[in-house]
Amino acid sequence: MAMVLCGGSTAVSAALCDKPVYLTLDTGHMGVAPLMAEVLQRHQVQVTFFAAQEKTRVGDGTLGEYWAPWWAARGAEGHAFASHTWDHAYWRADLQEGPHSGAVQKFRIRPSAGLQAGQNLIWTAKDYCDNLRQAAQRLQVLTGQAPLPLFRAPGGKTSPRLIEAAQQCGFAHVGWADAGFLGDELPSGAYPNAQLLQKALKNIRAGDILMAHLGIWSRQDPWAPAVLEPLIVGLKARGLCFATLREHPAYRDWIRQRPLTLQSPSVLPDSRQ
Repeated sequence: MAMVLCGGSTAVSAALCDKPVYLTLDTGHMGVAPLMAEVLQRHQVQVTFFAAQEKTRVGDGTLGEYWAPWWAARGAEGHAFASHTWDHAYWRADLQEGPHSGAVQKFRIRPSAGLQAGQNLIWTAKDYCDNLRQAAQRLQVLTGQAPLPLFRAPGGKTSPRLIEAAQQCGFAHVGWADAGFLGDELPSGAYPNAQLLQKALKNIRAGDILMAHLGIWSRQDPWAPAVLEPLIVGLKARGLCFATLREHPAYRDWIRQRPLTLQSPSVLPDSRQ
């Protein structure tokens, strides 16, 4: 039986938590990450982190040495971890209709981090898979946990061919529910925290995957932890509970049947670029 967190207990059976939601957090500037971790720990909520090596307000990037103790603590708390690509690499277009007749599948990619941030690049499927693995390998070192064989493409931007290429190297893609878009990327002037909280509490349903970030550069009034804590409290009051993607019915068989096989570098790896 799957184990999830529900209410104030640390681990209870799924029989006591039959209406889970799946909170996922993508990396960001990390300015609010310590406060978010405090909220999660206080309410005994486990989440799934999707991590890339992004620029941070302090330190050497989200997966750098500065933030290593933070990630180690999250690993000890039992959260789940998965790749967000190493260079926070946005898919822009498919460049061939392969693979067929020996053609090599290629993609137009635009990283927002790393040595080639902001440039339009052409990557093969292997290049993309290598970038996925690089983030996963680093997460394994930082958290002491085996990362899930899952990934989230930055911005959620994909194509069927990109998803197929990632599956061929062991990664299934994870998006989010429409109601699970928590709005922390939106401008706070037009979408204030109170409005985002009200909408989320009204629309989120059991089974939804929720998505927010560990800090958004462009939002003036930070979404977290201002919305995070009342959202958790409010969803629990509605009888919902929180689980990681390890328990999600669409992914748990994939996770069990396709564990990642990764090298374990002991130091921060260089970018593939």
